[in-house]
Amino acid sequence: MQSFRTFLFIIMAALVTNTHAAPDVTSGAPASTYPSVIFETSQGNFTVELYPEKAPKTVANFLQYVKDGFYENTIFHRVINRFMIQGGGFERGLTEKNTRAPIVNESNNGLLNELGTIAMARTADPDSATAQFFVNLADNQFLNYTSPDPESIGYCVFGKVTSGLEVVQKIGLVQTTFVGRNADVPVKAITIKSVKLLSDPAK
Repeated sequence: MQSFRTFLFIIMAALVTNTHAAPDVTSGAPASTYPSVIFETSQGNFTVELYPEKAPKTVANFLQYVKDGFYENTIFHRVINRFMIQGGGFERGLTEKNTRAPIVNESNNGLLNELGTIAMARTADPDSATAQFFVNLADNQFLNYTSPDPESIGYCVFGKVTSGLEVVQKIGLVQTTFVGRNADVPVKAITIKSVKLLSDPAK
């Protein structure tokens, strides 16, 4: 089984200090300006607003997986309290799903890995993201873009939780364990029942 995507160079990334200020992409704009999706999970629901103007390829890729029903009955397979919850690639039993080709990393878009934001998970290869994502449980500055170098390119943020953040935080509190070589796996599976498009103003 392919190793879990993302954070393979977490130690190096943690040494990076970000100096970019995050633009306020929602200031003065109605929620309907942006597409949004609802995550229906075994722990409750939460809604995510997406920012195609900032991460067009990433949002288009994510929405295609949503429209294909790819995320139905997948799990949050990696949960670290006060850090992030990761999902979108495995079914129960840690069976990995087949994905489309990887996408380019759009991390240099001004959006930061702050509490409640959603970003693409990947391996140490900057352009290896496919379907997996994570939701930040803290302001994780060391995951932000600081340079185009592979060690500093960071993780692409493409949206933010606009309702149900308490559900995301509750997931972050679940008990985890090792399953084989995989760490931080919830003892009781946290299922993503579905991810559905609520609105898409571009349509």
